[in-house]
Amino acid sequence: MEASWRGHLSSDGPGRMRISKHGRMLTDAVLVSDESHMLGHSDDRSPAQLVNTASIPGIVGDAWAMADWHFGYGFPIGGVVATDIEWGEQGGSISPGGVGFDINCGVRLCSSDLHIDDIDAKSLAEELSKNIPAGATRKGGVNLGNKELDSILSSGASAAVDLGLAEERDLANMESNGFLESENWDVGHKAMKRGSTSLGTLGSGNHFLELQVVDRVVDEKAADAFGLRMGQITAMIHSGSRGLGHQVCSEHVANIEKEYSKVGDTWYSEKWGFSVPDRQLASAPIHSSEGASYFDAMCAAGNFAFANRSALTQKLRDVLRNEYSTDGEMELVYDVSHNIAKIEDHVIHGKNCTCAVHRKGATRALGGDNPELSSKFSLGQPVLVPGDMGTASWVLAGPIKGGNDAFSSSCHGAGRRLSRTAARKSIDSDSLISELESRGVHVRAKTPNVLSEEAPEAYKNVDEVISLTNQAGLARPVARLRPIAVIKG
Repeated sequence: MEASWRGHLSSDGPGRMRISKHGRMLTDAVLVSDESHMLGHSDDRSPAQLVNTASIPGIVGDAWAMADWHFGYGFPIGGVVATDIEWGEQGGSISPGGVGFDINCGVRLCSSDLHIDDIDAKSLAEELSKNIPAGATRKGGVNLGNKELDSILSSGASAAVDLGLAEERDLANMESNGFLESENWDVGHKAMKRGSTSLGTLGSGNHFLELQVVDRVVDEKAADAFGLRMGQITAMIHSGSRGLGHQVCSEHVANIEKEYSKVGDTWYSEKWGFSVPDRQLASAPIHSSEGASYFDAMCAAGNFAFANRSALTQKLRDVLRNEYSTDGEMELVYDVSHNIAKIEDHVIHGKNCTCAVHRKGATRALGGDNPELSSKFSLGQPVLVPGDMGTASWVLAGPIKGGNDAFSSSCHGAGRRLSRTAARKSIDSDSLISELESRGVHVRAKTPNVLSEEAPEAYKNVDEVISLTNQAGLARPVARLRPIAVIKG
Protein backbone atom coordinates (compact mmCIF):
# COMPACT_ATOMS: atom_id res chain seq x y z
CA MET A 1 0.00 0.00 0.00
CA GLU A 2 1.37 3.39 -0.89
CA ALA A 3 2.00 5.99 1.82
CA SER A 4 0.33 8.91 0.02
CA TRP A 5 -1.50 9.63 3.28
CA ARG A 6 1.67 11.24 4.65
CA GLY A 7 1.04 14.30 2.50
CA HIS A 8 -2.31 14.76 4.22
CA LEU A 9 -1.11 14.19 7.80
CA SER A 10 -1.16 16.99 10.35
CA SER A 11 -1.27 17.49 14.11
CA ASP A 12 -4.82 17.75 15.44
CA GLY A 13 -4.22 18.77 19.04
CA PRO A 14 -2.77 16.85 22.00
CA GLY A 15 -2.42 13.12 21.28
CA ARG A 16 -4.04 13.33 17.86
CA MET A 17 -2.86 13.23 14.25
CA ARG A 18 -5.36 13.79 11.44
CA ILE A 19 -5.27 12.42 7.90
CA SER A 20 -7.46 14.71 5.82
CA LYS A 21 -9.96 13.22 3.40
CA HIS A 22 -8.41 12.57 0.01
CA GLY A 23 -8.70 10.09 -2.84
CA ARG A 24 -11.59 7.68 -2.24
CA MET A 25 -11.88 8.53 1.48
CA LEU A 26 -15.41 9.54 2.53
CA THR A 27 -14.29 10.95 5.91
CA ASP A 28 -11.13 12.11 7.65
CA ALA A 29 -9.11 9.66 9.72
CA VAL A 30 -7.63 10.28 13.18
CA LEU A 31 -4.73 8.46 14.82
CA VAL A 32 -4.26 8.73 18.57
CA SER A 33 -0.59 9.59 18.27
CA ASP A 34 1.91 12.40 18.08
CA GLU A 35 4.91 13.05 15.87
CA SER A 36 7.28 11.17 18.18
CA HIS A 37 4.97 8.15 18.33
CA MET A 38 4.61 8.19 14.54
CA LEU A 39 8.40 8.08 14.13
CA GLY A 40 8.45 4.82 16.09
CA HIS A 41 6.53 3.15 13.27
CA SER A 42 8.61 2.10 10.30
CA ASP A 43 5.64 0.17 8.85
CA ASP A 44 3.27 2.38 6.82
CA ARG A 45 0.62 -0.31 6.39
CA SER A 46 -1.48 0.47 9.47
CA PRO A 47 -2.26 4.12 8.65
CA ALA A 48 -2.85 3.04 5.05
CA GLN A 49 -5.36 0.49 6.32
CA LEU A 50 -7.04 3.22 8.37
CA VAL A 51 -7.27 5.39 5.26
CA ASN A 52 -8.93 2.48 3.44
CA THR A 53 -11.51 2.03 6.21
CA ALA A 54 -12.56 5.66 5.68
CA SER A 55 -14.02 4.60 2.31
CA ILE A 56 -16.44 1.87 3.41
CA PRO A 57 -20.07 2.53 2.41
CA GLY A 58 -22.19 4.33 5.00
CA ILE A 59 -19.31 5.51 7.19
CA VAL A 60 -20.07 8.46 9.47
CA GLY A 61 -17.82 10.67 11.58
CA ASP A 62 -14.08 10.04 11.44
CA ALA A 63 -12.27 6.73 11.08
CA TRP A 64 -10.18 6.25 14.23
CA ALA A 65 -7.05 4.34 15.23
CA MET A 66 -6.42 4.10 18.96
CA ALA A 67 -2.92 4.63 20.37
CA ASP A 68 -2.14 0.89 20.22
CA TRP A 69 -2.72 0.74 16.45
CA HIS A 70 -0.90 -1.85 14.38
CA PHE A 71 -1.42 -3.90 11.23
CA GLY A 72 -4.41 -6.25 11.05
CA TYR A 73 -6.82 -8.03 8.71
CA GLY A 74 -8.46 -5.31 6.59
CA PHE A 75 -8.89 -2.92 9.50
CA PRO A 76 -5.87 -1.97 11.60
CA ILE A 77 -5.91 -3.36 15.13
CA GLY A 78 -7.10 -0.42 17.21
CA GLY A 79 -9.53 0.65 14.49
CA VAL A 80 -12.90 2.23 15.30
CA VAL A 81 -15.35 2.91 12.47
CA ALA A 82 -19.08 3.67 12.61
CA THR A 83 -21.62 3.24 9.82
CA ASP A 84 -25.17 4.58 9.64
CA ILE A 85 -27.59 1.66 9.81
CA GLU A 86 -30.20 3.73 7.95
CA TRP A 87 -27.87 4.66 5.07
CA GLY A 88 -29.03 3.66 1.58
CA GLU A 89 -31.69 1.06 0.92
CA GLN A 90 -30.39 -1.65 3.28
CA GLY A 91 -28.21 0.28 5.71
CA GLY A 92 -24.49 0.98 5.87
CA SER A 93 -21.69 -1.56 6.02
CA ILE A 94 -21.22 -4.32 8.53
CA SER A 95 -17.73 -5.73 8.03
CA PRO A 96 -16.42 -8.93 9.62
CA GLY A 97 -12.90 -7.57 9.09
CA GLY A 98 -13.87 -4.65 11.30
CA VAL A 99 -14.54 -7.01 14.20
CA GLY A 100 -11.87 -9.64 13.75
CA PHE A 101 -11.64 -13.41 13.87
CA ASP A 102 -11.67 -13.72 17.66
CA ILE A 103 -15.16 -12.32 18.16
CA ASN A 104 -15.58 -10.59 21.53
CA CYS A 105 -12.03 -11.19 22.51
CA GLY A 106 -11.94 -9.13 25.68
CA VAL A 107 -10.47 -8.56 29.10
CA ARG A 108 -11.80 -8.83 32.61
CA LEU A 109 -10.20 -7.65 35.84
CA CYS A 110 -10.85 -9.19 39.24
CA SER A 111 -9.87 -7.63 42.56
CA SER A 112 -9.13 -9.50 45.79
CA ASP A 113 -8.62 -8.76 49.46
CA LEU A 114 -5.15 -10.36 49.24
CA HIS A 115 -2.03 -8.21 49.62
CA ILE A 116 1.22 -8.88 47.81
CA ASP A 117 2.70 -10.04 51.13
CA ASP A 118 -0.03 -12.66 51.53
CA ILE A 119 0.91 -14.85 48.58
CA ASP A 120 3.75 -16.92 47.17
CA ALA A 121 3.56 -15.85 43.53
CA LYS A 122 5.80 -18.64 42.25
CA SER A 123 3.81 -21.38 43.96
CA LEU A 124 0.53 -19.84 42.86
CA ALA A 125 1.78 -19.65 39.28
CA GLU A 126 2.41 -23.40 39.38
CA GLU A 127 -1.10 -24.14 40.67
CA LEU A 128 -2.72 -21.87 38.13
CA SER A 129 -0.71 -23.47 35.34
CA LYS A 130 -1.99 -26.90 36.39
CA ASN A 131 -5.63 -25.84 36.65
CA ILE A 132 -6.22 -23.18 33.99
CA PRO A 133 -6.59 -24.85 30.56
CA ALA A 134 -4.42 -23.01 28.04
CA GLY A 135 -3.00 -23.59 24.60
CA ALA A 136 -4.30 -24.11 21.09
CA THR A 137 -6.22 -27.28 22.00
CA ARG A 138 -9.60 -27.54 23.75
CA LYS A 139 -8.23 -29.86 26.41
CA GLY A 140 -9.64 -29.09 29.84
CA GLY A 141 -12.72 -27.27 28.55
CA VAL A 142 -16.29 -27.84 29.69
CA ASN A 143 -18.18 -30.48 27.72
CA LEU A 144 -21.46 -28.95 26.54
CA GLY A 145 -24.39 -30.70 24.95
CA ASN A 146 -26.33 -28.97 22.17
CA LYS A 147 -29.00 -27.71 24.56
CA GLU A 148 -26.41 -26.25 26.95
CA LEU A 149 -24.45 -24.68 24.13
CA ASP A 150 -27.64 -23.20 22.68
CA SER A 151 -28.33 -21.54 26.02
CA ILE A 152 -24.81 -20.07 26.10
CA LEU A 153 -25.13 -18.73 22.55
CA SER A 154 -28.55 -17.19 23.20
CA SER A 155 -28.06 -15.88 26.74
CA GLY A 156 -24.33 -15.38 27.34
CA ALA A 157 -22.94 -15.10 30.87
CA SER A 158 -26.32 -15.59 32.56
CA ALA A 159 -26.51 -19.06 30.99
CA ALA A 160 -23.09 -19.80 32.49
CA VAL A 161 -24.58 -18.84 35.88
CA ASP A 162 -27.50 -21.22 35.32
CA LEU A 163 -25.06 -24.02 34.46
CA GLY A 164 -23.05 -23.42 37.65
CA LEU A 165 -20.07 -22.06 35.72
CA ALA A 166 -20.27 -18.46 36.91
CA GLU A 167 -21.66 -16.26 39.69
CA GLU A 168 -24.67 -14.01 39.29
CA ARG A 169 -23.05 -11.14 41.22
CA ASP A 170 -20.60 -10.70 38.32
CA LEU A 171 -23.23 -9.86 35.69
CA ALA A 172 -23.71 -6.21 36.73
CA ASN A 173 -19.98 -5.62 36.23
CA MET A 174 -19.84 -6.84 32.65
CA GLU A 175 -20.23 -4.87 29.45
CA SER A 176 -23.87 -5.25 28.35
CA ASN A 177 -24.29 -7.43 31.47
CA GLY A 178 -22.57 -10.22 29.55
CA PHE A 179 -25.35 -10.52 26.97
CA LEU A 180 -25.70 -9.64 23.28
CA GLU A 181 -29.11 -10.13 21.70
CA SER A 182 -29.10 -12.91 19.10
CA GLU A 183 -32.42 -14.03 17.62
CA ASN A 184 -31.30 -17.18 15.87
CA TRP A 185 -27.88 -17.98 17.42
CA ASP A 186 -27.16 -19.97 14.26
CA VAL A 187 -23.37 -20.28 14.24
CA GLY A 188 -23.15 -23.37 12.04
CA HIS A 189 -22.29 -27.01 12.69
CA LYS A 190 -18.49 -26.63 12.64
CA ALA A 191 -18.59 -23.71 15.08
CA MET A 192 -20.89 -25.68 17.40
CA LYS A 193 -18.49 -28.60 17.36
CA ARG A 194 -15.52 -26.35 18.15
CA GLY A 195 -17.44 -24.66 20.96
CA SER A 196 -18.74 -27.87 22.53
CA THR A 197 -15.50 -28.55 24.43
CA SER A 198 -13.65 -25.22 24.55
CA LEU A 199 -15.61 -23.22 27.13
CA GLY A 200 -13.39 -22.32 30.09
CA THR A 201 -10.12 -22.38 28.13
CA LEU A 202 -7.70 -19.50 27.60
CA GLY A 203 -6.43 -20.29 24.13
CA SER A 204 -2.99 -19.35 22.85
CA GLY A 205 -1.17 -16.38 21.31
CA ASN A 206 -1.63 -13.20 23.30
CA HIS A 207 -4.31 -14.66 25.59
CA PHE A 208 -3.42 -14.98 29.25
CA LEU A 209 -4.39 -15.12 32.88
CA GLU A 210 -2.21 -12.79 34.89
CA LEU A 211 -1.84 -12.12 38.61
CA GLN A 212 -0.88 -8.51 39.24
CA VAL A 213 -0.19 -6.10 42.07
CA VAL A 214 -1.48 -2.53 42.12
CA ASP A 215 1.74 -0.50 42.11
CA ARG A 216 0.41 2.99 41.36
CA VAL A 217 -2.88 4.80 41.92
CA VAL A 218 -3.39 7.94 39.85
CA ASP A 219 -7.08 8.69 40.47
CA GLU A 220 -7.90 7.90 44.12
CA LYS A 221 -11.66 8.44 43.81
CA ALA A 222 -12.09 6.24 40.74
CA ALA A 223 -9.77 3.58 42.16
CA ASP A 224 -11.82 3.47 45.34
CA ALA A 225 -15.04 3.18 43.31
CA PHE A 226 -13.51 0.30 41.35
CA GLY A 227 -12.29 -1.41 44.54
CA LEU A 228 -8.56 -0.97 43.83
CA ARG A 229 -5.81 -0.04 46.30
CA MET A 230 -2.01 -0.05 46.53
CA GLY A 231 -0.36 -3.44 47.10
CA GLN A 232 -3.55 -5.34 46.27
CA ILE A 233 -3.51 -8.56 44.26
CA THR A 234 -5.63 -8.47 41.11
CA ALA A 235 -6.19 -10.94 38.30
CA MET A 236 -6.63 -10.11 34.62
CA ILE A 237 -8.07 -12.59 32.12
CA HIS A 238 -7.69 -12.05 28.37
CA SER A 239 -9.58 -14.49 26.16
CA GLY A 240 -12.39 -14.62 23.62
CA SER A 241 -14.71 -16.93 21.75
CA ARG A 242 -12.02 -19.48 20.90
CA GLY A 243 -12.48 -21.69 17.83
CA LEU A 244 -16.22 -21.09 17.76
CA GLY A 245 -15.79 -17.37 17.08
CA HIS A 246 -13.01 -17.96 14.58
CA GLN A 247 -15.21 -20.37 12.65
CA VAL A 248 -18.11 -17.90 12.61
CA CYS A 249 -15.89 -15.14 11.26
CA SER A 250 -14.19 -17.37 8.68
CA GLU A 251 -17.50 -18.59 7.25
CA HIS A 252 -19.08 -15.14 7.04
CA VAL A 253 -15.93 -13.56 5.60
CA ALA A 254 -16.06 -16.17 2.82
CA ASN A 255 -19.80 -15.63 2.32
CA ILE A 256 -19.45 -11.86 1.97
CA GLU A 257 -16.14 -11.74 0.09
CA LYS A 258 -17.49 -14.02 -2.66
CA GLU A 259 -19.84 -11.21 -3.66
CA TYR A 260 -16.84 -9.02 -4.61
CA SER A 261 -14.74 -9.05 -7.75
CA LYS A 262 -11.75 -6.96 -8.81
CA VAL A 263 -12.55 -4.00 -11.07
CA GLY A 264 -9.37 -2.05 -11.79
CA ASP A 265 -7.89 -1.15 -8.40
CA THR A 266 -11.23 -1.62 -6.58
CA TRP A 267 -13.18 -4.56 -5.22
CA TYR A 268 -16.80 -4.21 -6.27
CA SER A 269 -20.02 -5.98 -5.25
CA GLU A 270 -22.59 -5.80 -8.00
CA LYS A 271 -25.18 -7.26 -5.62
CA TRP A 272 -25.02 -4.31 -3.23
CA GLY A 273 -23.27 -1.63 -5.27
CA PHE A 274 -20.52 -1.51 -2.63
CA SER A 275 -16.89 -0.84 -3.54
CA VAL A 276 -13.84 -1.08 -1.26
CA PRO A 277 -10.11 -0.66 -1.94
CA ASP A 278 -9.14 -3.91 -0.17
CA ARG A 279 -11.01 -7.21 -0.38
CA GLN A 280 -10.40 -7.74 3.34
CA LEU A 281 -12.74 -4.78 3.92
CA ALA A 282 -15.58 -6.65 2.22
CA SER A 283 -18.84 -5.73 3.89
CA ALA A 284 -22.56 -6.23 3.43
CA PRO A 285 -25.42 -3.83 4.11
CA ILE A 286 -26.38 -4.48 7.71
CA HIS A 287 -30.05 -5.11 6.82
CA SER A 288 -29.25 -7.46 3.93
CA SER A 289 -29.67 -11.18 4.58
CA GLU A 290 -25.88 -11.65 4.61
CA GLY A 291 -25.26 -8.66 6.87
CA ALA A 292 -28.03 -9.54 9.30
CA SER A 293 -26.92 -13.19 9.43
CA TYR A 294 -23.35 -12.20 10.25
CA PHE A 295 -24.39 -9.72 12.92
CA ASP A 296 -26.67 -12.25 14.62
CA ALA A 297 -24.01 -14.97 14.59
CA MET A 298 -21.41 -12.45 15.82
CA CYS A 299 -23.63 -11.67 18.82
CA ALA A 300 -24.03 -15.39 19.57
CA ALA A 301 -20.25 -15.91 19.42
CA GLY A 302 -19.90 -12.84 21.63
CA ASN A 303 -22.14 -14.50 24.19
CA PHE A 304 -19.89 -17.55 24.14
CA ALA A 305 -16.90 -15.30 24.90
CA PHE A 306 -18.64 -13.69 27.88
CA ALA A 307 -19.44 -17.17 29.23
CA ASN A 308 -15.89 -18.34 28.54
CA ARG A 309 -14.29 -15.58 30.61
CA SER A 310 -16.88 -16.25 33.33
CA ALA A 311 -15.96 -19.95 33.47
CA LEU A 312 -12.25 -19.08 33.61
CA THR A 313 -12.95 -16.79 36.56
CA GLN A 314 -14.57 -19.66 38.44
CA LYS A 315 -11.51 -21.82 37.84
CA LEU A 316 -9.36 -19.04 39.24
CA ARG A 317 -11.58 -18.78 42.32
CA ASP A 318 -11.36 -22.56 42.78
CA VAL A 319 -7.54 -22.43 42.76
CA LEU A 320 -7.53 -19.69 45.38
CA ARG A 321 -9.97 -21.64 47.55
CA ASN A 322 -7.73 -24.69 47.39
CA GLU A 323 -4.60 -22.67 48.19
CA TYR A 324 -5.93 -20.26 50.81
CA SER A 325 -9.25 -21.80 51.96
CA THR A 326 -10.88 -18.66 50.53
CA ASP A 327 -11.28 -17.17 47.07
CA GLY A 328 -9.70 -13.98 48.39
CA GLU A 329 -13.08 -12.25 48.09
CA MET A 330 -12.43 -12.24 44.34
CA GLU A 331 -14.72 -9.59 42.88
CA LEU A 332 -15.19 -8.77 39.21
CA VAL A 333 -14.17 -5.16 38.63
CA TYR A 334 -15.30 -5.15 35.01
CA ASP A 335 -15.35 -7.17 31.77
CA VAL A 336 -14.91 -5.40 28.42
CA SER A 337 -15.11 -6.48 24.79
CA HIS A 338 -12.51 -5.32 22.29
CA ASN A 339 -13.45 -7.18 19.09
CA ILE A 340 -17.11 -6.41 18.47
CA ALA A 341 -19.62 -4.34 16.51
CA LYS A 342 -22.49 -2.74 18.41
CA ILE A 343 -25.56 -0.74 17.48
CA GLU A 344 -25.29 2.55 19.35
CA ASP A 345 -26.70 6.07 19.23
CA HIS A 346 -24.21 8.89 18.71
CA VAL A 347 -24.35 12.57 17.82
CA ILE A 348 -22.33 13.21 14.66
CA HIS A 349 -21.88 16.72 13.33
CA GLY A 350 -24.79 17.81 15.51
CA LYS A 351 -27.18 15.12 14.30
CA ASN A 352 -28.37 11.93 16.03
CA CYS A 353 -27.26 8.74 14.31
CA THR A 354 -27.90 5.09 15.06
CA CYS A 355 -24.62 3.46 14.11
CA ALA A 356 -22.95 0.10 13.80
CA VAL A 357 -19.75 0.87 15.69
CA HIS A 358 -16.95 -1.52 14.75
CA ARG A 359 -14.27 -1.80 17.43
CA LYS A 360 -11.39 -3.99 16.38
CA GLY A 361 -8.79 -4.00 19.11
CA ALA A 362 -10.56 -1.12 20.85
CA THR A 363 -12.83 -0.98 23.86
CA ARG A 364 -15.75 1.16 24.94
CA ALA A 365 -15.12 4.02 27.37
CA LEU A 366 -18.61 5.09 28.41
CA GLY A 367 -19.28 8.17 30.51
CA GLY A 368 -20.40 7.66 34.10
CA ASP A 369 -23.87 9.00 33.30
CA ASN A 370 -24.53 6.38 30.62
CA PRO A 371 -27.66 4.37 31.53
CA GLU A 372 -25.89 1.10 30.63
CA LEU A 373 -23.60 1.46 33.65
CA SER A 374 -24.43 0.67 37.26
CA SER A 375 -24.25 3.50 39.79
CA LYS A 376 -20.87 2.31 41.10
CA PHE A 377 -19.34 3.50 37.83
CA SER A 378 -20.61 7.09 38.09
CA LEU A 379 -17.02 8.32 37.66
CA GLY A 380 -16.74 6.59 34.28
CA GLN A 381 -16.64 3.06 32.89
CA PRO A 382 -13.55 1.00 33.78
CA VAL A 383 -11.33 0.63 30.71
CA LEU A 384 -8.92 -2.33 30.92
CA VAL A 385 -5.62 -2.05 29.06
CA PRO A 386 -3.27 -5.03 29.29
CA GLY A 387 0.34 -4.15 28.54
CA ASP A 388 3.14 -6.67 28.11
CA MET A 389 3.92 -9.46 30.55
CA GLY A 390 7.11 -7.80 31.77
CA THR A 391 5.97 -4.24 32.36
CA ALA A 392 2.45 -3.28 33.41
CA SER A 393 -1.23 -3.06 32.61
CA TRP A 394 -3.52 -0.12 33.30
CA VAL A 395 -7.04 0.59 34.43
CA LEU A 396 -8.49 3.75 32.89
CA ALA A 397 -11.89 5.41 33.24
CA GLY A 398 -14.23 6.87 30.67
CA PRO A 399 -15.49 10.43 31.07
CA ILE A 400 -17.49 11.34 34.17
CA LYS A 401 -20.23 12.69 31.91
CA GLY A 402 -21.01 12.22 28.24
CA GLY A 403 -18.92 10.36 25.71
CA ASN A 404 -15.67 11.06 23.91
CA ASP A 405 -15.67 11.91 20.21
CA ALA A 406 -14.19 8.56 19.17
CA PHE A 407 -17.63 6.98 19.55
CA SER A 408 -16.89 6.53 23.28
CA SER A 409 -13.87 4.33 22.52
CA SER A 410 -10.38 3.81 23.92
CA CYS A 411 -7.31 1.66 23.38
CA HIS A 412 -7.32 -2.02 24.33
CA GLY A 413 -3.66 -2.80 24.98
CA ALA A 414 -0.08 -1.75 24.40
CA GLY A 415 -0.16 -2.66 20.71
CA ARG A 416 2.46 -4.64 18.82
CA ARG A 417 5.76 -3.00 17.88
CA LEU A 418 7.23 -6.10 16.23
CA SER A 419 5.39 -8.62 14.09
CA ARG A 420 5.22 -12.15 15.47
CA THR A 421 7.73 -13.29 12.85
CA ALA A 422 10.18 -10.52 13.69
CA ALA A 423 9.83 -11.23 17.41
CA ARG A 424 10.55 -14.95 16.95
CA LYS A 425 13.67 -14.15 14.95
CA SER A 426 15.11 -11.69 17.45
CA ILE A 427 14.05 -12.95 20.91
CA ASP A 428 15.01 -16.23 22.63
CA SER A 429 12.18 -17.70 24.72
CA ASP A 430 14.41 -19.44 27.28
CA SER A 431 16.41 -16.29 27.95
CA LEU A 432 13.18 -14.34 28.20
CA ILE A 433 11.74 -16.68 30.85
CA SER A 434 14.94 -16.41 32.91
CA GLU A 435 15.01 -12.65 32.66
CA LEU A 436 11.37 -12.28 33.71
CA GLU A 437 11.89 -14.71 36.61
CA SER A 438 14.78 -12.57 37.85
CA ARG A 439 12.42 -9.58 37.85
CA GLY A 440 9.80 -11.40 39.91
CA VAL A 441 7.49 -12.31 37.02
CA HIS A 442 6.74 -16.04 37.05
CA VAL A 443 5.70 -17.15 33.57
CA ARG A 444 4.17 -20.54 32.84
CA ALA A 445 3.43 -21.36 29.21
CA LYS A 446 2.15 -24.53 27.55
CA THR A 447 4.31 -23.82 24.48
CA PRO A 448 7.35 -21.84 25.72
CA ASN A 449 8.94 -21.64 22.26
CA VAL A 450 6.30 -19.11 21.15
CA LEU A 451 6.80 -16.85 24.16
CA SER A 452 9.15 -14.71 22.11
CA GLU A 453 6.11 -13.47 20.17
CA GLU A 454 4.75 -12.02 23.42
CA ALA A 455 8.00 -10.61 24.80
CA PRO A 456 7.97 -7.08 26.24
CA GLU A 457 10.23 -5.94 23.38
CA ALA A 458 7.53 -6.96 20.88
CA TYR A 459 5.10 -4.38 22.29
CA LYS A 460 4.88 -0.62 22.46
CA ASN A 461 5.54 1.22 25.71
CA VAL A 462 2.19 0.87 27.47
CA ASP A 463 2.79 3.96 29.61
CA GLU A 464 3.21 6.00 26.41
CA VAL A 465 0.01 4.52 24.97
CA ILE A 466 -1.86 5.49 28.15
CA SER A 467 -0.40 9.00 28.08
CA LEU A 468 -1.51 9.53 24.48
CA THR A 469 -4.99 8.20 25.25
CA ASN A 470 -5.26 10.61 28.16
CA GLN A 471 -3.93 13.56 26.14
CA ALA A 472 -6.44 12.83 23.38
CA GLY A 473 -9.26 13.07 25.92
CA LEU A 474 -10.52 9.53 25.42
CA ALA A 475 -9.98 8.03 28.89
CA ARG A 476 -8.01 8.96 32.01
CA PRO A 477 -5.58 6.78 34.00
CA VAL A 478 -6.76 5.31 37.30
CA ALA A 479 -4.29 2.61 38.40
CA ARG A 480 -1.22 0.75 37.17
CA LEU A 481 -0.91 -3.02 37.66
CA ARG A 482 2.45 -4.84 37.67
CA PRO A 483 2.52 -8.55 36.64
CA ILE A 484 3.79 -11.17 39.08
CA ALA A 485 2.50 -14.45 37.59
CA VAL A 486 1.53 -15.11 33.97
CA ILE A 487 -0.26 -18.15 32.53
CA LYS A 488 -0.15 -18.44 28.75
CA GLY A 489 -0.92 -21.00 26.07
